[in-house]
Amino acid sequence: MANPFVHIELQTQDLEKSKKFYAGLFDWKLGEIPGMDYTMINVGEGTGGGMMKKPVPEIPDIWFPYIMVDDVAASTKKAMFLGASLAKDVTEIPGMGWFSVIIDPTGAAFGLWQSKTGK
Repeated sequence: MANPFVHIELQTQDLEKSKKFYAGLFDWKLGEIPGMDYTMINVGEGTGGGMMKKPVPEIPDIWFPYIMVDDVAASTKKAMFLGASLAKDVTEIPGMGWFSVIIDPTGAAFGLWQSKTGK
């Protein structure tokens, strides 16, 4: 698959409660990123992810997928050409990569991810 799902992010109102629940339910290893309010999820095998306090309190808690692309700027532009709208333009996460947030023509949101390491 050329564009796999590479990161699934929980955006939640109650981060501590979510961490306790998912760590208890699954054998996930949770780790805080120093200097960021973000918890990485290591699931062992398969696609991992992260947890964060949701940026918009009015929306429900959600699991949010990111899809790997070779060029996030070009893929963002292509998505817009195909009828998507832009929720967040290309943004760098220093030392890690770049992402954008797209709303597809039916209203479904997802992220595009370009890794700094190319993996």
